[in-house]
Amino acid sequence: MLLDDQPLLRSGFRALLDAEDDIEVVAEGGNGREGLALARQHLPDLALIDIQMPVMDGVETTRQIVADPALTGVRVVILTNYGLDEYVFHALRAGATGFLVKDIEPDDLLHAVRVAARGDALLAPSITRMLINRYVSEPLCADVTPGMEELTNREREAVALAARGLSNDEIADRMVISPLTAKTHVNRAMTKLQARDRAQLVVFAYESGLVSPGNR
Repeated sequence: MLLDDQPLLRSGFRALLDAEDDIEVVAEGGNGREGLALARQHLPDLALIDIQMPVMDGVETTRQIVADPALTGVRVVILTNYGLDEYVFHALRAGATGFLVKDIEPDDLLHAVRVAARGDALLAPSITRMLINRYVSEPLCADVTPGMEELTNREREAVALAARGLSNDEIADRMVISPLTAKTHVNRAMTKLQARDRAQLVVFAYESGLVSPGNR
């Protein structure tokens, strides 16, 4: 599903995505309220949502999609002109899988859609660094994330490494375990923390104080 208040941009994205054999655009809309109704009607695997829209913006749309039990299978990727701005930061907290800048190259857009659709977060190391820089510039709230105390030591270690932008293979190398075991640690931590994906896992790790910005 595509949500953007610029029809020309929507039509361009749609033409690119619909040309692929394994991707189908099932709905498109120009604001968040319309998008929520379309999401409930079509149950898309992925929603590409503009961060700034009339009626209801991308942050609130993301929050309502994540909160709706009927839409648990819908992953949200935020579209923005500005990179990691204030709105995107709040969208990640609200449960967005990741974000894309609107001037993305066509091949990169297709790759990103496939990555997000299979359940992986769109958090490249560069994006993770921007998140870390944001936490450096603001005092940590050090809130206790529900479920954090239930993590085993190995799960906490895996979460800390994931929060620094490491892949499962890199976590496995660092912890001297198999990639499958690393993935299991991360997935169990996500379940205990009720994190939709690795994007939220990163936010939880920093907000809870499990990882500090200066500790790389």
